[in-house]
Amino acid sequence: VQLQAFGGGLVQVGGSLRLSCAASGRTFSSYVMGWFRRTPGKEREFVAVVDGSGGSTWYADAVKARFTISRDNAKNTVYLQIDSLKPEDTAVYYCAASSIRRVLHVKYLTAVTDFGSWGQGTQVTVSS
Repeated sequence: VQLQAFGGGLVQVGGSLRLSCAASGRTFSSYVMGWFRRTPGKEREFVAVVDGSGGSTWYADAVKARFTISRDNAKNTVYLQIDSLKPEDTAVYYCAASSIRRVLHVKYLTAVTDFGSWGQGTQVTVSS
């Protein structure tokens, strides 16, 4: 699956953004989709994950209650709604797809290595 993320930008502290990730192919609903982010000098870190139906989600503690992951399988798109932005949310955000099927819950799919397909990243900058 090929992925393309977009929707990043420059936002003030406390603002909101919605990131989108469009996927190619006809089997989008079979993929677990995730969002990760990377800040300069740090490794890519997990942000959020959603199962194929959109009914099960999991978030990193740092973003819980502020970020919302969702998907529209009819549009082959996964979203990340980011609210109450903080300066520490500044990062390049990547969407990713995992073809792992047999997992009890998506909370067990938070490692970079769990995801085989990646988008190109979209920059989010939060100004204070």
